[in-house]
Amino acid sequence: MQTRMRNEDPGLADPGRRRAVGLIAAGGAALGVPLAARAAETEWAPRSAVRIVVPFAPGGTSDIVARLVAQHLSQSLGKPVVVDNRSGANGNIGIAAVANAAPDGHTLLFVSSAFLTNPAVAPDKPPYDPVRQFTPVCLAVTSPDVIVVNASSSLRTLADLIEAARRQPGALNYSSPGNGNSVHLGGELLWRRAGVTLTHVPYRGAAPAVQAALSGEVQCALTALPAARGHLAAGTLRALAVGGEARWPDLPAVPTVAESGYPGYRSETMQALFAPAGTPAAAVRRFGSEVRRILALPAVRKQAADQGFEVVASTPEALAARVADEAPRWAEVAAAAHIRVD
Repeated sequence: MQTRMRNEDPGLADPGRRRAVGLIAAGGAALGVPLAARAAETEWAPRSAVRIVVPFAPGGTSDIVARLVAQHLSQSLGKPVVVDNRSGANGNIGIAAVANAAPDGHTLLFVSSAFLTNPAVAPDKPPYDPVRQFTPVCLAVTSPDVIVVNASSSLRTLADLIEAARRQPGALNYSSPGNGNSVHLGGELLWRRAGVTLTHVPYRGAAPAVQAALSGEVQCALTALPAARGHLAAGTLRALAVGGEARWPDLPAVPTVAESGYPGYRSETMQALFAPAGTPAAAVRRFGSEVRRILALPAVRKQAADQGFEVVASTPEALAARVADEAPRWAEVAAAAHIRVD
């Protein structure tokens, strides 16, 4: 299993502006941080248990990664770290709970890209402000979105799919894990760039969206990679393209969407850690440092890769840059495609 690990760069909005910033060393005990800086980061310590709110049901991708981090974090902090699943309203209930929590370093949010897309699809009454109400801590992992078809489909490349959609506007259906999420918006961004129309069929989650492609209910499915990996390995699904910036190690023959004729395109599902706005800077530094150290552990990296995630382990500043870039970008896509969720 080949594993990649990257640091997010503040210029990540447009791959043409991105610059490489190096790899975090395996093992990650020092992480290249001077001893004086590490000592400063450990000055803050929680007084009691730390609660990580996951705004989705147990067993989902956010929950899996959050529990992986929490297990190690409790050991390094010397206090219990509890994962609190607050699901409902596509994550808005749990996210709002953290926005309104005391900013004392004892409540955190571990959330997917829904954090950025929920306000985009509710422009008249956004449920929260992802910039003003939260403090970025660490972008933990990402998984590329992937376009898949049934293995028996005559569509073998993204170009085949686009050409079929061009010949039959609106006749081809595609499934996604739900209306208005990052996968749906990523699909609409691609179709608009290609100048084609496909009919969106939303499902309640990634598993049924993938099943729709397997059963032939839709011509293709868009999903984050973890939901499709097993079917791709079994040969029941075929991947046409991945939405990340580089080919996925387990799918070396599958090109990126950018390589397939749409330079600059990126559609990934992120899993990131935030704190309520106003959380002490020392607490943010401590949590960020600890989470980056945890994500650098070889065993953790392997577990993440086995689930279909790429470890990023960003700084708070890099996560802030990503939020500042993607929040307005998804709002533009939602407005252009007339995507709204009440």
